[in-house]
Amino acid sequence: MLNEVKSARAEQAQARRALGRYQHARRMVLAALVVVMFAALLFGQSAFPPESVPHETIEMVGVLLIFLGIAGRLWSTLYIGGRKSSEVVTGGPYSITRNPLYVFSSIAAAGVGAQMGSITAAIGLAVICAAAFHVVILREETFLKETFGTPFQAYMARVPRFFPKLSLYQEGDTGSFKPRLLRTTLLDGLLFLVAIPFFESIDGAQQSGILPVLFRFP
Repeated sequence: MLNEVKSARAEQAQARRALGRYQHARRMVLAALVVVMFAALLFGQSAFPPESVPHETIEMVGVLLIFLGIAGRLWSTLYIGGRKSSEVVTGGPYSITRNPLYVFSSIAAAGVGAQMGSITAAIGLAVICAAAFHVVILREETFLKETFGTPFQAYMARVPRFFPKLSLYQEGDTGSFKPRLLRTTLLDGLLFLVAIPFFESIDGAQQSGILPVLFRFP
C-alpha cells in the first residue's frame, strides 16, 4: 500500500513537472510575441491621424481590451490555481472554453494592437497570438489526454477548444488556489499595459520625425 502511495505521488510530481515545462513554454511564447509585436509596429502608423476621433476611440477600446484580458487571466487562474496537473478543471471560465488563459491573452493582444489606433493591427495581433498559442494548446492536450484519459476526453467533447460557448457556463469550484500563481499571472498580464506608454512615445517620435513611418495600417 505504501509503495502504491509513493508511486502515485511520484507520478503526480512528474506530471506537474511536465506541465510546468508547457506552462514555461507558454510564458516564453507570450514574451516573444510581445517583443515581436513591438518591433514590427515600431515603424508603422495608423491611417487615422493621431489625436483624431477614430484614432483615440480605437486606442480607448484597446485599453479596455487589455484590462479585460488581464482580468480574465486572473479569473482563470483562480480556477486553475495549480490544479491543472492533478484534476480536470471544468468550472468558471473553463466551463465555456478549454483554454481561457489563451483566449484572454489574445484579447489583450488585440488591445495592444489597438494602441496604434488601427483596427487592422488590433485584429492582426489577436490572430497572430491565437495562432501561436494553438501550437502550445495541441501539446498540452496530448499531455492531458495521456494523464487523465476518459474524463478529459469527455471534457474535450463537451467544451470548445478556444472560442467560448457562453451557454455552457457553470460556476464550479475554485478549489484552493495559490496566491503565488495569481501574482505571477498578474505580473505576466501587466506586460500588456506596457503597450500604452510605449505606443504613445512612438506616436510622439513619429510626429516629430525622429522615427520614420514605413507603412500604415487602416
